[in-house]
Amino acid sequence: MAEGILRVDVPTAEDMQHLGELVAGALHGSDVVVLSGPLGAGKTTFTQGIGTGLQIDEPVVSPTFTIAREMDGRFSGGLHAHLVHVDAYRLPGSDNDDAMYSGSQNAVNRLLDELESLGLDEILEAPDDDTVILIEWGSMMASVLAPERLEIDIDRSVDNEESPCASDELTSNGTRRVTLRAVGLSWQSRLESIAQKW
Repeated sequence: MAEGILRVDVPTAEDMQHLGELVAGALHGSDVVVLSGPLGAGKTTFTQGIGTGLQIDEPVVSPTFTIAREMDGRFSGGLHAHLVHVDAYRLPGSDNDDAMYSGSQNAVNRLLDELESLGLDEILEAPDDDTVILIEWGSMMASVLAPERLEIDIDRSVDNEESPCASDELTSNGTRRVTLRAVGLSWQSRLESIAQKW
């Protein structure tokens, strides 16, 4: 494991959920977790593992059409946990918004305006002591608002065993490469603990 970066291969959906449970076991109040990866990479499966690890009783599904879902559970120590699960895919300034990659201040301002209109700006800038923010498609958003965070990138499988013409086709099956990156000091030792348990 490189300092602050953990890379793991995740062969099955069950393993992806297990990785989510391990991350949930390391979560504290005020944490921000950013989840990136293409459609079908396993972000929802990972988040379901977070839900299991936080003892959330309700189903954990992607909040694509609602932007954000809020659920209650418990941290590993038994204290109340409030999970805010944000899907930024449709927001200006999400990871799929090309304007954000140009470094345009206008794009950043559009993002901040959108977050404010949804009431998410304050909760992302200063989560409560029992709140965890998990953002899908929001690495740009998190970099603007959260200097301390865990970034998780899931690369979908490329199935190279098919015919040569399909060798570069992304599939919903197969092993994923997951990169967990600690941004700021608060995740450094927790990432090492996750690596030991994996």
